[in-house]
Amino acid sequence: MAAEQAPAIELRGISKAFGPVQANKDISLSVKRGAIHGIIGENGAGKSTLMSILYGFYKADAGEILIGGKPTLIPDSQAAIAAGIGMVFQHFKLVQNFTVLENVVLGAEDGALLGPSLAKARKELTALAAEYGLKIDPDAVIQDIGVGMQQRVEILKALYRQAEILILDEPTGVLTPAEADQLFRILERLKAEGKTVILITHKLREIMEITDTVSVMRRGEMTATVQTATTSPEELAELMVGRKVLLRVDKTPATPGETVLEVRDLKVTDDKGVQKLRGISFDIRAGEILGIAGVAGNGQSELLEVLGGYCKATGTIRMNGQEIDLTGSSSDGQSRRRRGIAHVPEDRHREGLILNFQAWENMAFGYHNDPKYQKNRLTMDNAAIRADTEEKMARFDVRPPNPLLAAKNFSGGNQQKIVLAREIERNPDLLLIGQPTRGVDIGAIEFIHQQIVRLRDEGKAILLVSVELDEIMSLSDRIAVMFDGQIMGERLPAETNEKELGLLMAGVQGEAA
Repeated sequence: MAAEQAPAIELRGISKAFGPVQANKDISLSVKRGAIHGIIGENGAGKSTLMSILYGFYKADAGEILIGGKPTLIPDSQAAIAAGIGMVFQHFKLVQNFTVLENVVLGAEDGALLGPSLAKARKELTALAAEYGLKIDPDAVIQDIGVGMQQRVEILKALYRQAEILILDEPTGVLTPAEADQLFRILERLKAEGKTVILITHKLREIMEITDTVSVMRRGEMTATVQTATTSPEELAELMVGRKVLLRVDKTPATPGETVLEVRDLKVTDDKGVQKLRGISFDIRAGEILGIAGVAGNGQSELLEVLGGYCKATGTIRMNGQEIDLTGSSSDGQSRRRRGIAHVPEDRHREGLILNFQAWENMAFGYHNDPKYQKNRLTMDNAAIRADTEEKMARFDVRPPNPLLAAKNFSGGNQQKIVLAREIERNPDLLLIGQPTRGVDIGAIEFIHQQIVRLRDEGKAILLVSVELDEIMSLSDRIAVMFDGQIMGERLPAETNEKELGLLMAGVQGEAA
């Protein structure tokens, strides 16, 4: 009876330092059995470090972990799994060319012969899918399924290993709103079955919608734990950041100038012969933000790639009245930068940064020919690049402000700030920006939105692609909705709503929308 009444997890006095950086400082936390417990905080607040200690990825310098009321040593992830803990990481730990079934079994085989293990797993997956609403094809190859389905595989992996406690680290960072809603239904199902869920997120809407209790971390310390029903987004934001945060975009009406970008009949066909863009046409003027709304996978990525110079296309693009080469040798990122186009890509890890390189090296990528970075024709002035990086890091509040730190050692929000600083500080005529606040905390979101609006007010043209409808609605001066490689319609934010945009995103046109 005492074990049943004990918290599912109790952390007492957990501390962890990485050199001079104190990631966690004397943290105590109690998580009730059979509840959904949220943990929020700015990027770099120590949330992921704390959960990595609980999952055995890191060893705490001090403190104690209790599982079901019993002191438990967790030196590695195998010990965590044995204690009934499963973790779904922000960046999935899946083998891309393995099937769903093979990924679930990997590391949990019953013996040298795989046949019996796979047969057992197939049977159990069928039962788990039915019990928790996690239907998925066990023979599907990971690289052929979407991120929402990949996340289901990660959850199934944990449940297959008998997890009673499930930790999810920024689970909706790569999901569409519809996929996020489906995830929430799955979490409610898990809770109803008696599982304990810890949800690490920076999205206050998710906290208010799905959690029972929420704990707030700031600069490595636990600052508050409150019942979700008794708090508000504004209160949580202030607890996270230590100051009042504006939860809406504060901007004046746009005053558009001359046309900067003209796109006419743009078409893209991939190497499998599938048409990804089907005759896209639009304009963007100086001093305005054109938002592109749509469910991921409907051509937005290809549009950014063509405009950014690393995808071939047919059609016509004019930048400041001059036509851009779409198929020849001069169609690349360098030529786009010379035309005054800066690009913040959708996936900062794959396209925006080289994670093993230091911050100052990443800050120079794409702009290494800048005269102020050159000592002479043969060598670069690394000291000048590092000094420039320090200035940009200070202006964009990158934490820690260390240009010698590898990009992989920054939190997601600070990685995004490095990419933003590199592109925005180049004073472009046109900024292409994809998913600007994906995986970014509330304080950084406010800052990023301010920088985008500032650039618009300075007379720059901005193309914004985001799957976050509230971001599109609040930032954009005009909204174009994409579906299946086409623009279904264009709306003014003041004259539309999320329901109408959602219908357009589903391919419903005209009067019906």
